[in-house]
Amino acid sequence: MSDPTTQPTMLPFFNQSMELVQLPNPTATRIRSRTGFSPTLGELLKHVEDAQNDNPNAPTQHVLDLNSTPNSSHPFVLSFANLTYSVKVRRKMILSPCFTSNHDLLPENDATDAKTDNAATKILLNDISGEARDGEIMAVLGASGSGKSTLIDALADRISKESLKGSITLNGDVLESRMLKVISAYVMQDDLLFPMLTVEETLMFSAEFRLPRSLSRSKKKARVHALIDQLGLRNAATTVIGDEGHRGVSGGERRRVSIGIDIIHDPIVLFLDEPTSGLDSTSAFMVVKVLQRIAQSGSIVIMSIHQPSYRILGLLDRLIFLSHGQTVFSGSPASLPPFFSEFGHPIPENENRTEFALDLIRELEEAPGGTKGLVDFNKQWQLKNKRISEKTISGIPKVSLKDAISASISRGKLVSGAPAGTSTSNDSNQLAAASSVHKFANPLWIEMAVIAKRSLTNSRRMPELFGIRLGAVLVTGAILATMFYHLDNSPKGVQERLGFFAFAMSTTFYTCAEAIPVFLQERYIFMRETAYNAYRRSSYVLAHSIISVPSLVFLSFAFAATTFWAVGLAGGTSGFLFYFLTIVASFWAGSSFVTFLSGVVSHVMLGFTVVVAILAYFLLFSGFFISRDRIPPYWIWFHYISLVKYPYEGVLQNEFDLNPPRCFVRGTQMFDSTPLMEVPEALKVELLKSMSKTLGINITSSTCVITGADVLKQQGVTQLSKWNCLWITLAWGFFFRFLFYLTLLFGSKNRRR
Repeated sequence: MSDPTTQPTMLPFFNQSMELVQLPNPTATRIRSRTGFSPTLGELLKHVEDAQNDNPNAPTQHVLDLNSTPNSSHPFVLSFANLTYSVKVRRKMILSPCFTSNHDLLPENDATDAKTDNAATKILLNDISGEARDGEIMAVLGASGSGKSTLIDALADRISKESLKGSITLNGDVLESRMLKVISAYVMQDDLLFPMLTVEETLMFSAEFRLPRSLSRSKKKARVHALIDQLGLRNAATTVIGDEGHRGVSGGERRRVSIGIDIIHDPIVLFLDEPTSGLDSTSAFMVVKVLQRIAQSGSIVIMSIHQPSYRILGLLDRLIFLSHGQTVFSGSPASLPPFFSEFGHPIPENENRTEFALDLIRELEEAPGGTKGLVDFNKQWQLKNKRISEKTISGIPKVSLKDAISASISRGKLVSGAPAGTSTSNDSNQLAAASSVHKFANPLWIEMAVIAKRSLTNSRRMPELFGIRLGAVLVTGAILATMFYHLDNSPKGVQERLGFFAFAMSTTFYTCAEAIPVFLQERYIFMRETAYNAYRRSSYVLAHSIISVPSLVFLSFAFAATTFWAVGLAGGTSGFLFYFLTIVASFWAGSSFVTFLSGVVSHVMLGFTVVVAILAYFLLFSGFFISRDRIPPYWIWFHYISLVKYPYEGVLQNEFDLNPPRCFVRGTQMFDSTPLMEVPEALKVELLKSMSKTLGINITSSTCVITGADVLKQQGVTQLSKWNCLWITLAWGFFFRFLFYLTLLFGSKNRRR
């Protein structure tokens, strides 16, 4: 291989046959000739900026500043030794032999099982060791269930330290969780993206999250454009991502976008879980080609891959083959033929080396002795090659983690944590390195603004979602308005008002159930972004709470205006205002409650079932079906936590507690709900006279018997004022938003136990 310092630096380009080729880049060549190493995107961006400003001697106090320190003098080495991870699995219920075959009684053979009385210990990783270096791609290979993804999760700190045994170091220093989050990125196997954002918008929002506020928007945009070129996405930059209902970019382009959003800040370590899964050979090759360029910019790239093609194999630098959680080969692709030749299974000349190795491993797994012989042979092979490698690298000076990270930041990497003038002169290497980067790139209010803007942009391109909800509210309001049109002040009118208010208040909560899929669809995007400190969980909760208010106010006004005057509710303008505010508070409390439940449950249908059931209980204990005085003592607590209770009692007081009081039952109307209702009117008048003599009170046909205050007493609405009911309803909304924050804080760690 020729010296890379003498070759012109290339930029990605696709020829007419859609193969990835390289074109010379004069700017990068000048950088290479001056510094002697492959430039990062940060350096290219810095020089583009200088050229645009026509300032060849630009000052060096930029965030994306660079020094002339060669990358080769500040290498990164990620080492892991003796990684072991096991989980407890429940043993299958053993049925009678007449219901199951002997095969069904055997334990699974994916890993070594240590049986206990109630559970079995399944070893997913068994004494795995190795190392990865910057400028190289390390690929983890193996059949399904071999432990590829588990090893990637272990290295990426996605397994709790209590469960994972062994050590992981970077340049000899133990890699702490806080440090790893700042300097690394993790690309999941699934492409978790917002469907209605374009490629450029998706990367730009990622830049807003991960790049610091000190970097101007024009520089962030230049960074995004440089990344689009590096990922080969220029032709798809203005195309939406798409989903099942909207046509968007191709599968390979989606995968490259997924990689791009996690490398926007130019991380030092990049983990990928099967980035080529589900892609055709050409798309898979282009994805790995992009990863090679990322590695050559000074990053450590560690990926799992199922079965690489011959072309992809040529891009990989280190391989680790796993079988049932054990290492059966670790080395470069070039060492595969001599390794298997010495093992007694030489690789044929014209056969794909990885395919041969995987097929042989599968055959050994099915053999009686398993892969134990291959595992033992690999240990001997590693001991022999370890002596050779130690002699080779003995002349390379060791670099502390502090110096290596400081050099990378000065060259433009770790853009999110590179404020100018940051000092790293602490005693402890790792503490010093950690002090040079921030946990979050931006303050709380900027994160909230970006989250809100992204959510509104995605929602604005799917107006049918809000339209359906508005239509449901208007249809419900129209039905109620026509069903309860102009209620009168009679005993029947009282009962009809009670029924209207109970149904109207409960409807506001039921229409909030549509919020369940919102977070469930974003759950894994949220977990991916917060796992590596793209933004705070509190920013997410506050932003989504704020942007939900305008739509709730609009829906509340539509419902209130549709029903208030049509039903004939009392109170005039002030009565309408309180009625409107109560509906807003109900929508707010209902939306917050449903949002909280969406953070607890993990499935849409389960969420709908739970929401509908709990809201039914709230309505049952609201005081409409049975008054508070009649509720059994052992259920009275549910009455006070019912979300429907407080808005229901508030609108009842708004309707019946007026000054001057309204009369709802006069004279003979007191007989309307009794068997005497069919008695002639003249006889009812005589009954009133008889009652007057007995009671000593003059009761005529026009005498008011029941006022609005009496109706409230009959319903047990006497403890709280209507304004207190409004404040309590609003407080419920804030309370459930806080509970939602706690579920995100403690329930979205995205770590294996």
